[in-house]
Amino acid sequence: MKNPIYEKAKIQFLSHFPSILPMDQAYVHVGMFLGWMLDHDLHSEIFEDEEAHQLLRFKNKEISCSLLSALWDGYLGEELFNEEGNDFCHYYYQSGIYRKDYQEMLVDANHNGQVEDTWENYGKLATRISVRFKDWKRNFQAITA
Repeated sequence: MKNPIYEKAKIQFLSHFPSILPMDQAYVHVGMFLGWMLDHDLHSEIFEDEEAHQLLRFKNKEISCSLLSALWDGYLGEELFNEEGNDFCHYYYQSGIYRKDYQEMLVDANHNGQVEDTWENYGKLATRISVRFKDWKRNFQAITA
């Protein structure tokens, strides 16, 4: 069964979030994933209706990934994404594959696990997510065909 809530930054603050990291780090990984989903039009109509201005600002690189995430309180839930987006989110985000990719691609041990919220870092991670999405889509279509 799918969980309608994939992530909530507040839960991280209260549970497994490393005390050595600044609180804003909880928004970076959520924002980078949310940003990728928006860039690939995997968002729901509800999201677009409620946040069309912020969506445009993100796509124009006027707001950062962490700010995008903070606007939603670090929340990722099924109502933010369309059906394909939710299927991918369930496979990639909920399974922990995204977290492993994020750690591998961006977490620098020399900076105590902090990730800079930059467009360069977003681009690196976005490339990996795109590869995962293509692989997932190919496999998902083969299973459902």
